[in-house]
Amino acid sequence: MSETLLKLDGINTFYGPVQVHFDLTIAVPRGQIVCLLGGNASGKSTTMKIILGLIRPRSGAVTFDGQAITGLPTPRIIRAGIGSVPEARRLFPAMTVRENLLMGAFARSDRAEIAADYDRMLTLFPRVRERLAQRAGTLSGGEQQMVAMARALMGRPRLICMDEPTMGLSPLYVDRVLELIGAIRDEGVTVFMVEQNASLALQIADHGYVLQTGRIVLSGPAGELIRDPRIRDAYLGGEKR
Repeated sequence: MSETLLKLDGINTFYGPVQVHFDLTIAVPRGQIVCLLGGNASGKSTTMKIILGLIRPRSGAVTFDGQAITGLPTPRIIRAGIGSVPEARRLFPAMTVRENLLMGAFARSDRAEIAADYDRMLTLFPRVRERLAQRAGTLSGGEQQMVAMARALMGRPRLICMDEPTMGLSPLYVDRVLELIGAIRDEGVTVFMVEQNASLALQIADHGYVLQTGRIVLSGPAGELIRDPRIRDAYLGGEKR
């Protein structure tokens, strides 16, 4: 079994009196794509916020490469090697694509290697190369997603967290984004992604977890989950077929 890079262990999270997570435990092996599936209000995005230090759980621990990161400030977590592609991309809309990419390297000072990574991003994301001088806010949703992914990679993360990477994209861009997520994993970057679309996520993932009202109800290798007759009921929260 691959070495665990990221682990959430016994996480219990509350918004005021409302409990969001119930002893949430997730392991993300190094070099794999792990997806967290679930419908609206299942606790997926809150999971991402806990990893990135935006929310602190009431109990439980988050470790990254063996080091505790629970409750650390987000900039320290990013510098530790965790990149983020947030829901709805969250680019700087008035800045150019080039400026957005370079913002991803804000914590780095190795100029020669930043330049090399910048060139590598333009090779990995050729559509981004075509839009460098364009304001990010004028791009299509699929183009913005590619810029957000490239920006995260400019920080040289060991783990990249993606929140609903296919949301709102046309079918053409959905396929391309999924291809790029696989390419990112193949370059040695571990990927943790939350998704509502189980069938898409499990096509590219190595391992999956299904979250329902704050509890993991199914988990296993993606190839097994995609064939599991329970996946529809668990993923849709018990909706009848």
